[in-house]
Amino acid sequence: MPEARALTTRLRRPRATLSALAAVAAGGLIAVAFAGCGIAGPSRVDTIGKVDFDKPLAMPPLAESTVDADGTRVFALDARAGATEFEPGEPSSTWGFNGSYLGPTIVAKRGEHVRVEVTNSLEEPTTVHWHGMHLPAEMDGGPHQMVEPGGTWSPEWDIDQQATTLSYHPHPHGETEDHVAQGLAGMFLVQDDAEAALPLPREYGVDDIPVIVQDAGFSSEGEQEPNPRGYAGGLGDELIVNGPRGPYLDVRDEVVRLRLLNASTARTYAFTWSDGRAMELIGTDGGLLEASVELDHVRLSPGERAEVLLRVAPGEELELQSRMTPEIAALVGPVAATNGGTDSFDVLQVRAADQLDPAPAVPERLNSIPAFDEAEVATTRTFELNDSFEINGESMEMGRVDETVTVDTLERWVVENATSVPHSFHVHDVQFRIASIDGAAPPPELAGWKDTIFTEPETEYELLMRFEDYADPNTPYMYHCHLLWHEDQGMMGQFAVVEPGQRATMTEGTHHEH
Repeated sequence: MPEARALTTRLRRPRATLSALAAVAAGGLIAVAFAGCGIAGPSRVDTIGKVDFDKPLAMPPLAESTVDADGTRVFALDARAGATEFEPGEPSSTWGFNGSYLGPTIVAKRGEHVRVEVTNSLEEPTTVHWHGMHLPAEMDGGPHQMVEPGGTWSPEWDIDQQATTLSYHPHPHGETEDHVAQGLAGMFLVQDDAEAALPLPREYGVDDIPVIVQDAGFSSEGEQEPNPRGYAGGLGDELIVNGPRGPYLDVRDEVVRLRLLNASTARTYAFTWSDGRAMELIGTDGGLLEASVELDHVRLSPGERAEVLLRVAPGEELELQSRMTPEIAALVGPVAATNGGTDSFDVLQVRAADQLDPAPAVPERLNSIPAFDEAEVATTRTFELNDSFEINGESMEMGRVDETVTVDTLERWVVENATSVPHSFHVHDVQFRIASIDGAAPPPELAGWKDTIFTEPETEYELLMRFEDYADPNTPYMYHCHLLWHEDQGMMGQFAVVEPGQRATMTEGTHHEH
């Protein structure tokens, strides 16, 4: 195992030296550049106080399953085209799994062996990626596991990670934004004994609530329309949650658990409560935090998840909102104003019953997350995100492996957003820890397990991750920007996990490690 080597010192522009005037000027230049490409972005959106909340929150059904003689739990997903009435009498053409829009919530327990029978009833190829799941590369559902129209695919793997909120969605190279925007997405919940022993809300659809948030555009009659494109991709001027527009949630428990999933293709949210109470964060992408964290907002970029607790009093009403500011969005000037950085949304209204079922106190300690020993780092790799939708100066090529990782080694990935706009960085197969952000320790809300991070402009992130198993020199995993239009433009790379001494069988590109 090679020894870890110190990072090469590089001259970087300190963020603190960027004056407000320079930042605004840079934002103006970016806005002009995007406008010249026809993607200046939509105007500012504010739906606070303008949503009727006249539809009950739909609950994605729990996916049905059977158990084979060998103990394998089997699920079925059928990607199909259909029509969804977001407003009565106004059908919109949509796609969904096992229905016209979104998909069922899959639930499996740690230690189970699962198989998902995936059928493609669409008229074009698609795929299903298990976002955040630890599994073999050939089961990952990336662009190398396409399912042709009328075809089937049956990935199977062992559930081998702690309890958490994951998701699934298509991952066809160059078409991911379109497939997800049409409705192909769902939740995948992992359960384990340690989480089950905690006094947390866990009755699905009652006090344990999936909240799948997407932005969309609609005609005056209520028919869904394409979203205008900002720098990040398509940005809608309304939100749909689990499918409906303007939903409300009736609750009868003192404490409710909300599983927030940013299923938008491009928009980042700053979730908060309408009355200013704290957001009580208990979990992030890869599972529960060691202890809950109280925040004034929870920022989620596309692909990120968060679990929060809401404590309500009898008879009260309040709204889950998203209130972005240029500071939270890490955008400045006209770029912030035209690309979601100043947008505010009413997301979901919560209505508490006059009589509530009592809930036990949440323990101070939720999880134990041992720290990685950085002395064990075998390899440090660098990933620079640039303005040309490239990583390390290269655009995605299906036949090129960019990085080769030795199985069961600890790695440090240094991700630098060298651009003047944010990106969202996702790594397949593993959950990682954020070691530092511009050299400083991460805040408590980012101290747990993550697989996707919002990367602010001109900021460097050190990530620690261990590729424990599933060596396969023939099939790569992906790393990419999870702003899906950026991914489709080529802001993605591939890495293979191999046994010591092995090389990837695909063409290997330039390696960025030391």
